[in-house]
Amino acid sequence: MNKPLRRIAIFCGILVLALLIRDNWLQYVRADELNSHKYNRRVQIERYAHERGDIIVDGKAITGSVETEDSDFKYKRVWKDGPLWAPVTGYSSQAFDSSQLENLEDGILTGNSDQLFFDRTLSMFTGKKKSGGNVVTTLNGAAQKAAFNGLGNKKGAVVALDPQTGAVLALASTPSYDPSVFAGNSMKDSDARQKLLKDEDKPMLNRALRETYPPGSTFKVVTAAAALENGLYDDIDAKTDSPLPWTLPQSTVQLKNQGDLPCEDASLREALRVSCNTVFGKISDDLGNKKMIEQTDKFGFNKEVFTPVRADASIYPEDNRPQNAMAGIGQASNRTTPLQMAMVAAAIANDGKLMQPYMVAKRQAPDLDDIYTHEPEELSRAMSGENAQKLQQMMETVVNDGTGTRAQIPGVTVGGKTGTAQHGLNNSEKPYAWFISYAKTDSGSPVAVAVVVEDGNANRGDISGGGLAAPIAKSVMKAVIDSK
Repeated sequence: MNKPLRRIAIFCGILVLALLIRDNWLQYVRADELNSHKYNRRVQIERYAHERGDIIVDGKAITGSVETEDSDFKYKRVWKDGPLWAPVTGYSSQAFDSSQLENLEDGILTGNSDQLFFDRTLSMFTGKKKSGGNVVTTLNGAAQKAAFNGLGNKKGAVVALDPQTGAVLALASTPSYDPSVFAGNSMKDSDARQKLLKDEDKPMLNRALRETYPPGSTFKVVTAAAALENGLYDDIDAKTDSPLPWTLPQSTVQLKNQGDLPCEDASLREALRVSCNTVFGKISDDLGNKKMIEQTDKFGFNKEVFTPVRADASIYPEDNRPQNAMAGIGQASNRTTPLQMAMVAAAIANDGKLMQPYMVAKRQAPDLDDIYTHEPEELSRAMSGENAQKLQQMMETVVNDGTGTRAQIPGVTVGGKTGTAQHGLNNSEKPYAWFISYAKTDSGSPVAVAVVVEDGNANRGDISGGGLAAPIAKSVMKAVIDSK
């Protein structure tokens, strides 16, 4: 063989060897990765070749599957009353993946979870058609509808929890959207999603979990808890050291109350009843920033919360003295999610014990056998039982004879706190209306609620937690109690 032919033969041999190595690398080393790759069309076709399992509320499916037209993806997701449930379920789209429970519980819903391995294996022998499992939620349908209808056409959010277990009973966010409109993979679906993303009202924003607001005067219950827990005051009916006027520390600015309120040296009970800024601003300053942060941490602030859907962290910041005083009345850099304030109300109602919020009660196999049942879990001790009961007395006074009377429910003990949070630079925009509350029956407290309303259409003077938010909380609490 002459020299040029020999070189060509060696080169061809190297190419064949490289091809063999590459082929074996793809078939054996990267086989699992490529088999499950998101751009592997066969994986996607198989994913949508069978009906997805359902998300369950009150024993009934709030989701379903329908056959698609003109697509090699056979089934797509649909929702029953999508805008009502979108803040809970999220979306599942052939083109845009999934979010929230639809994403986190995807393995169960598609039938691909390791927890369903036995069912998949058995179906190979029985010839039974593959199907997904179900996710049973903790949601209360009546409470969810009361929350959604109460918000109406206003921007806002509602979260209701079972204080004794942490179960999420309602989680509403408005304006909302219908996930069904972009569940497929057509241009129509793409256009529908783009329209939602461009909407200035942000209907796809989950305001209950992913928006943080200044909590306003609802935060005064946390400041009161800090005062009791740190021994600054122990008698809720004794006078406090609260001069009027009171000047912010390191400043010449006097902290104002709303109107001519009886706030000078007011007791904790009276200060919460009429919502004295001066009393709680001074308490926050007397305790100092470090102790306030320690108390807020016990209620769940300063870290993300998983329900299992992630909620943004609520922040009580490290700050200077004047800003710490303002944060103590729910202003300055104090920011919180509606979920967090529901957790505050729930911990107080549950005698100081804060339970981990959760939305998934059970996971079921396709044959409806339970393969997972959630066990309630204590998250922290926010305050002592004795001090929590004192704070309950204070919050019940707010509803019985204070700013929260519109949350009263005949025959039921209700505790609450109103809030009207400043919004915008120098309070230039319309404020947020807040209300947090709990209801108690003979068997304990079955529900705690947080409501925030952004009502851009209301007159500025008409915006208040007691006027806008308290009636919504009342309807949600009543729905839970009536369903027991």
